Amino acid sequence: MRTSIATVSLSGSLTEKLTAAASAGFDGVEIFENDLLASPLTPEEIKARTADLGLTVDLYQPMRDIEAVPPQEFERNLRRAEHKFRLMNRLGTDTVLVCSSVSPHAVDDDALAAEHLHRLAESAQEHGVRVAYEALAWGRHVSTYDHAWRIVEAADHPALGTCLDSFHILARGSDPKGIEDIPGEKIFFLQLADAPLMALDVLQWSRHYRCFPGQGGLDVTGLVRHVINAGYTGPLSLEVFNDVFRQADAGPTAVDARRSLMLLQEAAGIAAPPAPVQPTGFAFAELTTPDAGAVSSLLGALGLARTARHRSKPVELWQRGDARILVTTDPVRHRDGLALAALGLESPDPAGAAARAESLLAPVLPRHRAPEDASLDAVAAPDGVEIFFCATDREGLPDWREDFPPLTGSDDGDGDRDGDGGRDPRGAVLRIDHLALTQPWHQFDEAALFHRTVLGLRPQESVDVADPYGLLRSRAVTNDDGRVRIALGIGPGPADDAGRAQHIALATDDVVAAARAFHDAGGRPLPVPPNYYDDLAARFEFAPGEAETYRELGILYDRDEHGTFRHFYTETVGRVFFEVVQRDGGYRGYGAQNAPVRLAAQHALRPGRR
Repeated sequence: MRTSIATVSLSGSLTEKLTAAASAGFDGVEIFENDLLASPLTPEEIKARTADLGLTVDLYQPMRDIEAVPPQEFERNLRRAEHKFRLMNRLGTDTVLVCSSVSPHAVDDDALAAEHLHRLAESAQEHGVRVAYEALAWGRHVSTYDHAWRIVEAADHPALGTCLDSFHILARGSDPKGIEDIPGEKIFFLQLADAPLMALDVLQWSRHYRCFPGQGGLDVTGLVRHVINAGYTGPLSLEVFNDVFRQADAGPTAVDARRSLMLLQEAAGIAAPPAPVQPTGFAFAELTTPDAGAVSSLLGALGLARTARHRSKPVELWQRGDARILVTTDPVRHRDGLALAALGLESPDPAGAAARAESLLAPVLPRHRAPEDASLDAVAAPDGVEIFFCATDREGLPDWREDFPPLTGSDDGDGDRDGDGGRDPRGAVLRIDHLALTQPWHQFDEAALFHRTVLGLRPQESVDVADPYGLLRSRAVTNDDGRVRIALGIGPGPADDAGRAQHIALATDDVVAAARAFHDAGGRPLPVPPNYYDDLAARFEFAPGEAETYRELGILYDRDEHGTFRHFYTETVGRVFFEVVQRDGGYRGYGAQNAPVRLAAQHALRPGRR
């Protein structure tokens, strides 16, 4: 189906909004009246600009407080409407949105409302314009879609139809099944928005917290199915009022918006992009640094060994078990210290995963590779982290490890140095358990949608964590068996650098042994306040000496209905810190109860705060 977006959903000038919509691949736009009024372009110039960009103007909106008002006021409304209809002719659009009245002068009289809308439609028809009547969820007397439709039906004019808005319908808890009783040709327009489930006044909820389909908790997909079943053939159009979107760059927001509509069409059975290819595990995480000294010491203390070096690039492979960390040294491009630059995801079908990504506006990144280098496809996540689709040690598929000849005398990564049969003591790192990637403040919802649509991961419930300087919001995405876990977070504020730290969690079978080994190797665990352990002893019962061991080694503890979680953190190097975790009994979380303690401790270690 054709796709459209309201200019109110994007930031910037009208020209910037139109350019962003066209670049993202939208077919048309709704022009919000305020955007037109603030533009230096004439309606004719806007019409030409949209045509040059390959866009149609699908709707002009909104006209407010038209119907069921005293006679003198309605005559003024008609004069105002006549002006708008002439403007629409200049603009090149034939449909106007009329919202149900919120005027204190409006009366509760459906017959009068139908009479006024009939007269408005007569005037509109003379100018080749159609009127789409929409029920605002906070309308004074008309606040539900079925009520608006009854008035349109009673008005009985070919130039009058209804506009359906998913937010106004679902926010009021209306049953969208009744949409199928409306003739498809009388549904003149469909506006779509999602929203998180919140206990707010519906007007405030609407004006500040709408989001793109798939980013909230409303059943937008089910509503679209009902609209299609009714016979609607117009565009799927996004109308999203969101404080963050109004401040974010219009280009990425428009891409995120169109991706949401592509996911919606897939979920509703309207379109069939390449099927999702869910990753099965972590192949590697790649860190970049201007100087590998500090991270090498940290990885060594964690029990990883430097096993291989890329044949032509300054990249080293550190590993233990199935935990693999690439360290790229680049003093020119990465002057800000250690940072997470890329991650490799094991994919059952790397080519299919890349095709899926490309179809959802995440193009495969160009890469400079030598002829003998493994052919790997990667895409960029919204925060800039590169995602590689890997097939490690899979016959017939490129293996990235072939680019890394082993170092002479190196540990082979399973704890057996030089193949002499010796094993590490218990507590060795086994694999990457999860990654925590803190997003730029304006890209949190975009990142969640990207990982869901492009990578096929399943989003979990959002969690708010107390930070000393605000709230940190987190939402995990996982594959079906939990082998891939990525916790997406957003810091307390746009300028909070500490909140943008990334971390890599490594799984072990004995966190106590791992913590002792880390300490004995000179590692610096994150210091945990004694008050934490006093509270821990009050909340849980432990075996004799167990709580004291946790206090000694800086180990934190959590428990859910499935099992227990014990973990410790390293101090931060650059923008990265590590966590070592032990999950027992099927524990599914990430130690969210302990996050405020971790955040406070990290803030205390920032320069100037000690």
